[in-house]
Amino acid sequence: MTLMRLIYASHPFGFDDLALSNILKTAQRHNAAANISGTLICREDLYLQLLEGDRADVDALYEKIKRDDRHADAKILVQEATSQRLFPMWAMRHDPAKSWMWTAEQVSQGAVENATRDEIMAVFVRLVAEQPGHLSGLPTTCPASRAKL
Repeated sequence: MTLMRLIYASHPFGFDDLALSNILKTAQRHNAAANISGTLICREDLYLQLLEGDRADVDALYEKIKRDDRHADAKILVQEATSQRLFPMWAMRHDPAKSWMWTAEQVSQGAVENATRDEIMAVFVRLVAEQPGHLSGLPTTCPASRAKL
């Protein structure tokens, strides 16, 4: 098995707390069965998701995500082999957007798509450092969905 990491960004289509809740519940169930771990950062203008697992399983999941009408303009930002997972205990962790992330204006101007691999990875490494309690419960709504960042 080749462990890989894939990070993509997309623009939510029809974003609301119910859509996010459905995405998270489905992801938790299916990802656990496929031994895929990861995290989803969400807000009204951005989905930024990290997936980790067997290359074939992660590739298949990403193809499914690209066909999902809740995602628009999905684009791979990082795709690499890895020896270690960042989120080993999470079939799908939810991390709301933080104030230190890109503003809505920066996102609309292409900041996410133009970010380097190291800048993208720094977002997820910082999330791990801020919330090391991987065994705590997963929220079902996105608190940032109503905030303007």
